[in-house]
Amino acid sequence: MKRSLSILFTAAMTLGVTGVASASALIQEAPEVIKTESFHQVLKKNFIDGGPGFMAIVLVCLILGLAVAIERIIYLNLSTTNSKKLAADVEQALKSGGIEAAKDVCRNTKGPVASIYYQGLDRADESIEAAEKAVVAYGGVQMGQLEKNVSWVSLFIALAPMLGFMGTVIGMIGSFNSIEEAGTMEPSLVAGGIKVALLTTVFGLIVAIILQIFYNYIVSKIDSIVNDMEDASITLIDILVDYKNGK
Repeated sequence: MKRSLSILFTAAMTLGVTGVASASALIQEAPEVIKTESFHQVLKKNFIDGGPGFMAIVLVCLILGLAVAIERIIYLNLSTTNSKKLAADVEQALKSGGIEAAKDVCRNTKGPVASIYYQGLDRADESIEAAEKAVVAYGGVQMGQLEKNVSWVSLFIALAPMLGFMGTVIGMIGSFNSIEEAGTMEPSLVAGGIKVALLTTVFGLIVAIILQIFYNYIVSKIDSIVNDMEDASITLIDILVDYKNGK
């Protein structure tokens, strides 16, 4: 009995070692099956296959569009002001120190709302109507500053897919030229041109989608700040009316 178990154990060990050796040999003989390309390598390969000319232009649209969008996002975030706190501080300064004290509060506060408050307070000694006109006029100036360069982002959003579609048309023209020269219809003749056409279209759409997300965020941020400016302007006029009546 012991001898039989010993024979079985020896046979199993032999088969196990042989199986491991066979598996190792297979792995060494076919490394290309296991090896996979990284995302960076795939992206680089498709970028080159799509044609350096049009793909480079689409990439420039992405870089410039992102640069403008990031600059606008930083500017808009810095322009955001706690208008309720500012209104309370201005009202308190008016009661304690008058117009000049309130203007000092606005000087020490960043953002378009504080600038509008300062312009209104600067005309408050003349009349409420003059202060209201100053607030409305300067509000338009601040709105223009908020929307500065946003049109460039929308331009790149429209331009990127158009360039991609142009690459598609050029790739298809090249495919038909190959068929015309060969005088026969073979998949190998049109495969290259169709691949270029599809890659340029895909990259153009990807750029447009990325920039569209940033553009929508910027527009929503501008709308939020403009609404805040309008509410703050009404609050300032009410504060000045109360101040004038209380003098």
